[in-house]
Amino acid sequence: MSVIEMERKRELADASALRARLVEAGYREAGTSVEVDTYYSRPDIDFLSTVECLRVRQRDGFAEITYKPASTADTHLAADIIAKPETNVILSGPDQATAASTLLDVLGMVRLCRVEKTRTTFRHPDRDDVTVVIDLITGVGAFAETEVMATDPEVAGRLLNGVEQRLGLANCAVVRLPYRDLVIQHERADVTEVGPRLAGPIQGR
Repeated sequence: MSVIEMERKRELADASALRARLVEAGYREAGTSVEVDTYYSRPDIDFLSTVECLRVRQRDGFAEITYKPASTADTHLAADIIAKPETNVILSGPDQATAASTLLDVLGMVRLCRVEKTRTTFRHPDRDDVTVVIDLITGVGAFAETEVMATDPEVAGRLLNGVEQRLGLANCAVVRLPYRDLVIQHERADVTEVGPRLAGPIQGR
């Protein structure tokens, strides 16, 4: 059975409070990085509707292309737990991210948005298959993602639930949309708010 990544995302009102709980629980901080993701869709298929993911990621001298398949009943183990396989292609250097984006543009892929994320990663003190990250998404807010790598979805689901309970995350609101969709929503909201002001009467000087 292949390894899958199971994850659940929650909105944070106080990222520093979660950081303190992680340290108290013995989690090891594995560093902070800034990731810039450019998301794409196909011209004939709306990846926002199918919940597919095609992105080019840049991070601290690293670059890759990632694809995640469409959401189905099999990928949603519960209303708020998602498990999907990933196809990752590691690029030879950060400059190759620009080349990859150019290739996707030339192939006619539709550029959806750019997500800028500051991610701090924490490793479980006893398990290498459990990770908790704190994400600060530019223009959107703060979030926590609990991630479990496993071959047995039921066991992984129980482990994920237990980790969230111990860290006090269970009462935080679950976020079912990917960051890509949240950024697009905020961009559209900004346009809606600015639009009426731009269309208003010209004021005298």
